Amino acid sequence: MQPRSSPLLTLPPVFLRRPTNEASLSRHLHAETPSLVHTLRQEDNSILSIATDENHIYSGSQDQNISVWDNRTYTLKTKLRGHTGSVLALEYAPDKRWLFSSSGDSTVRVWSTDELTPLYIINPYLYTDAGDLFSLAWSPTHSTIYIGCQNTSIQWYNFTHVSDAISSGTSTPRPVHKFFNSYPQTQRRLPDLQAINNITSLTRDTDGHPIGTTPPTPRAELNVPPRNVIDSAHYGYVYCMALLPSTSWGAATSKRQDVLLVTGSGDETMKVWRCSPTGLELLNTIECTHGAVLSLVTREDILYAGCQEGYVRVWDLQTNGFIRTIMVQENVDVLSLSILGSDLYTCSADGQVKRYSDTFDCTSSWDAHSGIVLSSIVTRGTDPAEFELVTGGNDGAINVWKIHPATVDPTNDAPMGLSTQMAIVLVAVCDVYSNEDTLIYALSKFVSIPSVSSCPDHREDCRQAAIWLTKCFAQLGASSKALYVDEEAVHNPVVFGCFQGAPSSRRKPRILFYGHYDVISAPPLGWDSDPFKLAARNGYLYARGVADDKGPVLAIACAAADLLRARKLGVDLLFLVEGEEETGSDGFVDTVLKHKDLIGEVDAILVSNSGWISRDVPSITYGLRGVVHCNIEISSRITKDSHSGVDGGAWHEPMQDMVQVLAELTDRNRNVLIPNFYDAVRPQDDKEAALFRLLESATQQSAASLSARWREPSLTIHSVRGSGPTNPTVIPASVAAQVSLRIVPDQSLDAVCASLVQHIRASFDALCSANSIKVTVEHTADWWLGDLTHPWFLELERAIRDEWGSEPMRVREGGSIPCVPFLEKAFRCPALHLPMGQSSGQAHLPNEHISLSNLRHGKAVIERFLLAVAESGVAACVKVGAESGDPADNRISCCVMKFAREPRSTVDFIHCIFVFTSINQSGTSNVDRHAILKYRV
Repeated sequence: MQPRSSPLLTLPPVFLRRPTNEASLSRHLHAETPSLVHTLRQEDNSILSIATDENHIYSGSQDQNISVWDNRTYTLKTKLRGHTGSVLALEYAPDKRWLFSSSGDSTVRVWSTDELTPLYIINPYLYTDAGDLFSLAWSPTHSTIYIGCQNTSIQWYNFTHVSDAISSGTSTPRPVHKFFNSYPQTQRRLPDLQAINNITSLTRDTDGHPIGTTPPTPRAELNVPPRNVIDSAHYGYVYCMALLPSTSWGAATSKRQDVLLVTGSGDETMKVWRCSPTGLELLNTIECTHGAVLSLVTREDILYAGCQEGYVRVWDLQTNGFIRTIMVQENVDVLSLSILGSDLYTCSADGQVKRYSDTFDCTSSWDAHSGIVLSSIVTRGTDPAEFELVTGGNDGAINVWKIHPATVDPTNDAPMGLSTQMAIVLVAVCDVYSNEDTLIYALSKFVSIPSVSSCPDHREDCRQAAIWLTKCFAQLGASSKALYVDEEAVHNPVVFGCFQGAPSSRRKPRILFYGHYDVISAPPLGWDSDPFKLAARNGYLYARGVADDKGPVLAIACAAADLLRARKLGVDLLFLVEGEEETGSDGFVDTVLKHKDLIGEVDAILVSNSGWISRDVPSITYGLRGVVHCNIEISSRITKDSHSGVDGGAWHEPMQDMVQVLAELTDRNRNVLIPNFYDAVRPQDDKEAALFRLLESATQQSAASLSARWREPSLTIHSVRGSGPTNPTVIPASVAAQVSLRIVPDQSLDAVCASLVQHIRASFDALCSANSIKVTVEHTADWWLGDLTHPWFLELERAIRDEWGSEPMRVREGGSIPCVPFLEKAFRCPALHLPMGQSSGQAHLPNEHISLSNLRHGKAVIERFLLAVAESGVAACVKVGAESGDPADNRISCCVMKFAREPRSTVDFIHCIFVFTSINQSGTSNVDRHAILKYRV
């Protein structure tokens, strides 16, 4: 984008198509559209810039003039003439009652808004080498005008001593330029400054409007000194500027004592500078990653940046972090931003203006111009209690819209000023969702993507789910990207996100959440509603993936977003969300190992991929069984199926061999017959036995049943299938069976796999059969057992108790999550598991659902947990690894429990828990012992 002196800007064909915005998390809660008060026309001109004061509307355009309109009668009062290029920026200085204008002619002009006459001409350093002057910002604190230039420099001029400079004669005219100050070739005259001063202006037209006479001569020409220049301030044009505290009409008052200048550029960055009488000091460079930064506006310490790709990035200058990304319209430039109280107005290249609330919901959207909206400003109306939004477009129109600041009624969640009818409309739009519930709105979009990883027909849906989730994280305030293990993208991508906590003098805890965006198939039989459309009934949300695992993923992301926005996020919360969990997590391990440097150090793993054991009492999970999936195939030498009436009894039948082999896996009491299978199983101690008795009374399930399902190993025969037809006369030529083992602490995954294969082969060999056997282990996952004494486990348990008002039940589960033990080993840290759904959630079944209350309380639990971890001091985690090559891979983790002063003592102590942990050959961590120590500091 380059708004230089050029013909009337026309709307590119791409903007004539109104693209969809399916990935946006901003709900469309449209109230009444602002009413159009008046339209001012400048035919055949684009309105490139707008400014206002108490009496006037000023518009800069491509005709080199500044039109001055009376803001009460809406009539053209005069035109300010002098520029010889398009007027690209206007800035009003209320303390001086001056108007600044910058142009494609490489000058800044200063005008008196009382007399509507020129005061000064400011020439940038090196004059025309600065190129087009795109942006202006006036600081009343320092009496300085800042200028953003095409040559990537930032320049400024201080007016503190300008009268002294003029009277002393140090004000010098700019040098003559051989091109811009040249005469027509026929005149055969050398260039001079008069070459551009032969324009007449301020005569009156037939309607009496003054448009012609020779313009008054400015008092002086002022030159930006070399010391007031930062060359190459950006690597692109400096398109926009904004000051903090803001001096615009609609911005809220800031408590800042210092003055900050923010600049936006075509290099996709914003830079924050501290302003002082002596110059600018660079404080921060902010990567926007959504194309050129085309517009900026500030409210208190919040910075809004309109970007080329149709996004608005929201940055908190207090915490120096992004708190939200608003997806206005993808691939449609956001060219201007204005603010009124807590409402943000976005002006785009498709002619639309949208209003966003402080919850980032779109509360109004309308076609403001028939072309590109190039400029906007909020000003007071004729009534001091009223406000107006003035917009300018390339359609030659200046439109004045009546707008109202958003106010909050303490007795009502909805913005004040809405009629009862409008409030009903908002509730209808949200269905059962509250006005602030981004979580439910996002979930309705997420579950609509049928990301079934087991079906090749849904491969593209899985990719689209990853793209959507990446954009979702970014809009919520995280940095995010899709991770691939290879360029061929054989596997579904893993979505990585990082919500960065507020800067701290101590090392922040880093917690990694693991989840998945893929789901199992959802045949319509048995469903009471479309499985891929969120339905709300009787306090429950129904859809495939709503409980496993899309709902928990979004609940935890929204918890981080809320803390981030409230400036309370004191940890770095990382996300790894894979797309193949339901099919064995193929590719996940390789992807994580490839991108481990990007992920960085991790202090704990957080998982939410299961439900409560009870319908009404919350749970916390501390153990999972491992799994070994095995395929057995027995084939005869005769490759074709045969008839039992013809060939029965003639040879060894594969089905009979399979039955004999499977019979050798367990005895009549269901005990597994694999040699040494039970030798390493950890006995149940008294504490866990007491816990199971407690669960027995709470769940109405026997302790023996719970023990068998959770902490004892088991063997299951899933299927036996013969080749050929299934009618009773066929002898199948080959038979296949699927078998699985569930393993528990302290069984070795590798040893169990080897023993299983060896036992099956030995059983088959004992048959002396002429058939052949093939045994393959298709998929494995190790067991996991959490540490009930770990301080972060106790913090999570406390968060559940405080949120739900009841003690959570400590439970183990019989299922497996393959990636949990892997992540523990890869990042050398413990895992925590928070179940979010109820026991009746129907995961993997028709009518999968989750309680709306559980989802919201689960989000609140995470918020409590993150706050506690950040504030309690347990984040000071020291990890000591073994020497490289140590087969035991032993480690010690030290978690600081608290920093306290002993009673009646002047000595401070750090109370620590040392957890001595070892990694066995299968990669599973075993807590061997712990000690509580006290260190004097």
